This record gives sequence, structure tokens and C-alpha cells, in this order.
Amino acid sequence: MNSETGTLFLHPDRNLALELVRATEAAAIRAVPFIGKGDKLGADGAAVDAMRKFLGTVDFDGLVVIGEGEKDNAPMLFNGEFVGTGRGPACDIAVDPIDGTSLTAAGRQNAISMIAVSDRGTMLDASTVFYMQKIVTGAEGIGVVDIRQPVGENIRALAKAKGKLVEEIVVAVLDRPRHEQLIADIRATGAGTRLMLDGDVAGGINAALYGTRIDMCVGIGGSPEGVATACAIKAIGGLIQTILYPKTDLEKQKGLDAGLRFDEVYDADTLVRSDNTFFVATGVTDGGLVNGVKRLGPIIRTESIVLRSHSGTIRRVTADHLAEKWLG
Repeated sequence: MNSETGTLFLHPDRNLALELVRATEAAAIRAVPFIGKGDKLGADGAAVDAMRKFLGTVDFDGLVVIGEGEKDNAPMLFNGEFVGTGRGPACDIAVDPIDGTSLTAAGRQNAISMIAVSDRGTMLDASTVFYMQKIVTGAEGIGVVDIRQPVGENIRALAKAKGKLVEEIVVAVLDRPRHEQLIADIRATGAGTRLMLDGDVAGGINAALYGTRIDMCVGIGGSPEGVATACAIKAIGGLIQTILYPKTDLEKQKGLDAGLRFDEVYDADTLVRSDNTFFVATGVTDGGLVNGVKRLGPIIRTESIVLRSHSGTIRRVTADHLAEKWLG
């Protein structure tokens, strides 16, 4: 019960999504001056400041369960920070003011600003373990693929379920030295790869969305990004499976102390124990998920995607902002 209004708030409602998209739009717009300038921390800092400012105006009681920046000492909306006015639904949130800071700094594609939201106490706090193995597909992969199987078996099973030739399957994977053998194994099946320089949230979502060129997203990526992706997958109706991947014994011990399990496959329902999730993302640079910010004379145009699991809706929001309001 909210003492100021006397209103009982239970769950995030549909209006929250349009409030959250203002925050991702702001973060994306503020990052634009840093695109291609080589200043990763500057871009992240500008996006963080903008996102925090706009989140502070939203009527909700948001707890940052997964913040950005702890891995690389970047500016952050830190874990445990409360955002919002405090009046409204109590929520867990995962934020990444720029998923793809390196992409932004280099002027490359597929950088986004994103926020994921679920009911309070339902989002897995995997902050003690920075990485996890992941596999993401569309709904055809449910009951068909298994992260514990070799990638070749999963590709062949998914191809059969989708009625495709294996040679038609495209698998997204981060282009990292740790994935050298994984990439070779994918190509050995005859399937193609879509190598991502960064930003496996967008890669995972594209693997689950109907009608994209990506059929599967696999590999080792950030745990925060995995939980955020799960919020989106619950709205799309696809599959995500993850296994925590500690890099050191100390990190594993910290995870054990936090109650994490390393012999368990975390799926969408254990990554996020809520049937009412939101995922909101705005493009910073152009990509397969959303277009980046564009300056069109006196107008700044943004494109966002808004996913809500409770209603099973996917909305794309194009907004034109008066540039003069963002100057200075």
C-alpha cells in the first residue's frame, strides 16, 4: 500500500513501458556525440546520466538488480540503486545504458540502450558471476535444443524443427578468441555464422523473433545481458538456456555464497520468475534489431522496440524529437 496515494500497486502495468522508453531514448540520444570518437567511457557516462535522470521521473519503485559497468570500471547505475519516484509498482530492473559501448566508440552497428523490468524479487541476481554460456532460439527450439548437447546436434535438431536445411541455418556468436572452436564446430555442420563484435542481447532477441535472418544465438557472454534477454524472450515466446561460467575459483565461490548454482541450466523462468516482464531498447547505432539515432534537420529520430510478456506484444516505436530541446 502506498502511504501517499492509498493505492495498492501489485505489478508493473502497460503504461510503464512508454515511460521507460523515454529513458532509453534519452540515453541513446546523449550517446550520439560519442559515436566513432573512440571514447567508450565518455559514451557510457553520457548515457548513464541521461538514463538516470529520466528514470527519476517515472512513477515506479525500481531496484537495480543488474547494473552496468562493474566489469570494466565504467560509469554505472549501480546494483542496489533505487530509481523512480517510489510511487508505483515495485520492480526489479536490469539496465544497460549502452549495450555495445565499444561498438559506439568505434562507430559500428548494433549498439542499443536497454532496460528490462520484472516484478520485485523475481530477477536472478547473477552479479557475482560475470559470464554465462547461452543458447537462444525461437519457439521452434523449445523441447528440441539443449545447451548441454554439442552445438552440431542442436543445429541439426533446430533445422528439422524449422523445416530448413542445415545449410540455411544462421547462428549468431560473439567474435571472441574463446569461441574459436565453437565457430569451427558451427561451420563444420554446414550452417553459417553471424559474428558479433559486441551486444549479444540484440543477437539473442533476433534469434527468437519471427522473420529475422538469425536462427540461433550461442556462446559465452555477460550474465547481466542473459537475464535482460530472458525478459525479452518471455514476451517473444522463444527459448533461452544458460549455464553460469565463472572464470576463477574465487568468482565461483562468490557465486556459491550468493546462492547461485553451477550445475543448473537456468531458463527463462528461472532467470526471471515473473510472467509480467518488459524489455525496452532504443537503437544507438543502426542494427538488425532497431535503427540508430538520426539527425534529420531540426529533428532527432529514434527507433525503439518494446516487449511485454503479459500481453505477448512486440511494439516498435519511432519518435521524432525537436533537436533544440537536446542542445546544450
